[in-house]
Amino acid sequence: MVKTILLAAVTLLGLASLAAADTGTATFYTPPYVPSSCYGYQDKGVMIAAASDVIWNNRAACGRRYSVTCTGRTNLGVLQPCRGSVVVTIVDYCPAGCAGTIDLSQEAFAIIADPNAGKVQIEYHQ
Repeated sequence: MVKTILLAAVTLLGLASLAAADTGTATFYTPPYVPSSCYGYQDKGVMIAAASDVIWNNRAACGRRYSVTCTGRTNLGVLQPCRGSVVVTIVDYCPAGCAGTIDLSQEAFAIIADPNAGKVQIEYHQ
């Protein structure tokens, strides 16, 4: 009985986390990564990203961590670009006209996808 209840609770939590994932696209930018809109000249490493207007929310996104997973291609250039997932911290703003929902550092993008793709479809959640 207890095992059944525990299994049901774990299943519901898993489904809730899947439902919380948003979809969009990811692009990447190259160094230097400072200064940034959130932290000025403070170096926050390379597992970072710039948020588009979809995420930015008037600087509220600064410091938030997002798990980003490549889910597919956006063009015919690289047929199977996806490699996996990465967790990044928002440190910058990707201005209006930004080509992706989230603009990953070059290093973070290379973890989730072949950089030759340039832009990929993603799922992301905080």
